[in-house]
Amino acid sequence: MLLTSIHGTSPGCTEDFIAFHAPSPQFTSRSYLRLLCLMVAIVFLFPNRSAAQSGYVNDNLNVKSEILEMERKFAVYLPPGYDKSDRSYPVLYLLHGYGDDQTGWVQFGEVAHITDRAIRKGTATAMIIVMPDANTGRIGYFNSPDGTWRYEDFFFEELMPEVEKRYRIKSGKRYRAIAGLSMGGGGTFAYALHRPDLFSSACPLSAWAGGMSVEEVKARYAREDLNYTDEQLQRHYENYNFVELVKQGEVDKMKSVRWYIDCGDDDFLYTENSMVHLAMRQREIPHEYRVRDGAHNWTYWREALPEVLAFVSQAFHQY
Repeated sequence: MLLTSIHGTSPGCTEDFIAFHAPSPQFTSRSYLRLLCLMVAIVFLFPNRSAAQSGYVNDNLNVKSEILEMERKFAVYLPPGYDKSDRSYPVLYLLHGYGDDQTGWVQFGEVAHITDRAIRKGTATAMIIVMPDANTGRIGYFNSPDGTWRYEDFFFEELMPEVEKRYRIKSGKRYRAIAGLSMGGGGTFAYALHRPDLFSSACPLSAWAGGMSVEEVKARYAREDLNYTDEQLQRHYENYNFVELVKQGEVDKMKSVRWYIDCGDDDFLYTENSMVHLAMRQREIPHEYRVRDGAHNWTYWREALPEVLAFVSQAFHQY
């Protein structure tokens, strides 16, 4: 029986039902073969929609750095259809936190699944996401106080030019955004405040300021057996503490960046994130500030990522 052999029958089906589905004597083996060929053709002509709408991730890519005198790894997310088109895409630089590397957002942040879903829903535009490694050699996104380790210089002078040449990324401030969590949130603040000409949007999540005083900065480096002069530490603090950067920066340049700041109410970094919010309000810098129920963990950041994607897409879109 043709249909019952495909769909199966239940124990309660009647003889009339079975007879109704029985093939006629003229339904030969050749007919079965034709039907099988038709079914195979349908599978190839109409593939699974979810598979066709999935992006691609590679978390083991390399870029050579003369500044850091080593090869650095990075991960990339390419949106659905990237390999079947010639169009260019906007880019989001997504920074990991302390203890992770370029695989953090891929493995724990579920960036591919979340971004695919946001693109399908229409809440985010198709974009390329670049996730650099800041965990090899020295940890962090900042240049060292004495200038012997220049990760920030590597990011702007080597990583960005290389990936924007290697992939079809649209050029210009409007099509470039940056976001990150914890240590990467501090990097997001620093990079967007140092180079507001390069980013349309910046989204620091649970951001770490690297020390809320010169003494804290000094103590942090001392724990790593790294000692610097008081002058170097003072300059480093002023150059990377995002509260100080907002207090001292040029208002018009800071206003040229769209800001989205998010930190949980149970996060141990809540105070410094609330301080930068107040500093921005005092200087009348427009920004979105979110305090949600949550702590310093991946559950919070996974929930934040769809909002980040929607926020940066507002700059990528034409209204």
